Amino acid sequence: QVQLVESGGGLVQAGGSLRLSCAASGRTLSGYAMGWFRQAPGKEREFVAHISRNGASAYYADSVKGRFTISRDNAKNTVFVQMDSLEPEDTAVYYCAAGLGTTVSNPNGYYYWGRGTQVTVSS
Repeated sequence: QVQLVESGGGLVQAGGSLRLSCAASGRTLSGYAMGWFRQAPGKEREFVAHISRNGASAYYADSVKGRFTISRDNAKNTVFVQMDSLEPEDTAVYYCAAGLGTTVSNPNGYYYWGRGTQVTVSS
């Protein structure tokens, strides 16, 4: 089992930045590909970013490409997403998830999920 806990969410003005963290316990994260997803009120959960097990490959949703950067520190069992140039449309609960890397953007390919952290971007 892997337990994931997100942190770093909050309220920020449009154009600002936040850095979300996802800390894991139970097992080492180096065995898992990691993803970030988000869910806004009344909308389905959507893919944000994915990073491979060793951090060599990263993928992004078109809506965040060039503004968000995913990274990981396997020694600290933590995954991050740096979010810059935030827009009100980025407001959502952000979740991190762990999987075996068989999928990038399909949430069904991730086995472990955190409880999420709220990000609110004001205009």
